[in-house]
Amino acid sequence: MTPTVLLVDDEPRSLDAMRRTLDEDFAILTATDTDTARGLLERQEVDVILCDQRMPGQTGVEFLREVRERWPDTVRIVISGYTDSEDIIAGINEAGIWQYILKPWVPDHLLLTVRGAAEARTLQHGLARLDLELRGGARTLRAKSQSRLAEVRASFDFERIVRAPGSPLDALCAAAARVARHDLSVLLLGESGTGKELLARAIHYASPRLAGPFVVENCAAIPDTLLESELFGHKRGAFTGAVDDHVGLFQRAHGGTVFLDEIGETSPAFQVRLLRVLQEGELRPVGSTRPVPVDVRVISATHRDLEADVRAGRFREDLYYRLAGVTLAVPPLRERPGDIVPIAERILADVAAELGLPAARFDADARAVLIGYPWPGNVRELRNEIARALALGDGPQLAAHAFSRKLLAGQAGTALPEAGSPALPATGTLAERLDAIEAMVLRETLLRHRWNKTRAAQELGLSRVGLRAKLQRFGLEDKA
Repeated sequence: MTPTVLLVDDEPRSLDAMRRTLDEDFAILTATDTDTARGLLERQEVDVILCDQRMPGQTGVEFLREVRERWPDTVRIVISGYTDSEDIIAGINEAGIWQYILKPWVPDHLLLTVRGAAEARTLQHGLARLDLELRGGARTLRAKSQSRLAEVRASFDFERIVRAPGSPLDALCAAAARVARHDLSVLLLGESGTGKELLARAIHYASPRLAGPFVVENCAAIPDTLLESELFGHKRGAFTGAVDDHVGLFQRAHGGTVFLDEIGETSPAFQVRLLRVLQEGELRPVGSTRPVPVDVRVISATHRDLEADVRAGRFREDLYYRLAGVTLAVPPLRERPGDIVPIAERILADVAAELGLPAARFDADARAVLIGYPWPGNVRELRNEIARALALGDGPQLAAHAFSRKLLAGQAGTALPEAGSPALPATGTLAERLDAIEAMVLRETLLRHRWNKTRAAQELGLSRVGLRAKLQRFGLEDKA
């Protein structure tokens, strides 16, 4: 069913602009005062309500506080273009305001915000069902709510993390599932692109905080001077450029989970402020004197060795122990080669759908090349390579030659390595090491030329007979 959105604003032109932005996706109701809005709420169910802060008779926060008491399952958003946001921020928890939008609002941002609110509405059926039960006849609706929550939880279940039978991820996911039931901080260790955020989401949706928000911040992507403001919020005028109040991610995640990626890249000064928030369960937006209580679970991640950073004085020891209530290490792809093909096949299906291409598959050589590459960029690099091969491919079956030369030349034990690569034998005579390099070059060249021996021989400066002799010598003839 189309979600119903109630717009409350005493300015007709503002109401009309919001209606035009939202009416393609939602059923729209409008009210120019809170009395009219109250009457609409009494007559029909509303999923999301947007209310201007400056309203005749009472403020938007005051009205939304009443809405929370009488219609607790309606997602509430307040809009303001004035300098009275101190009251708004103070009332966010009290009035249960889901989001705070500043004027002048941007149509795309408004639409995305309301879409997010409508999705969040589906996770709040617990309170709505309880309210309906008090009025009677809610057993069917209660069952539907539980079913919907179960669907959400299943979509992020640990079993949905793609891996092969017997994968090292089996034990990791089992441990994460046990941890998820307890409200402990979790530190995820592993290289970039190994799926730490995916694991963090699975922990959140397997936890008692399932119905709360899951908020992500990459601490390495934001200058340290802005990170505190982004996470904890700031007051208007707190620093140069702070033209409006800003609600931080910790407040937006109240009742849910905050995922702090690359926590090891933060400065000692920020670490002190984060430690205080975690210890006291409250924060002060930059430039504010009023503490704001927050209830969040923190899951953090890093590719660094934080214990070594603690010993070197680069990371605070007390913060480390706050974050590392439980530590889980995600292994890189090269340590679980059995997972590469299942992950690659899932990515292939997803990318084909995104590009509007028919379903594709890997041939045997392509799968062998995928397994033979060490994937220093892990799943991100794997996805990029598959997207490139699929876009440049000439059919539903991807062969090894569709991959980049980097991939073909990086085959462990079968392709020409870079200096110092572990693919080059570390022991043996000079002749044995040269033979290994020669076999690598032969296989890489044949893969690029789709096992066409004539073209491979021409590139290598060999006769067809000479190439065949080398293939027989290195045991490659049966594959050619």
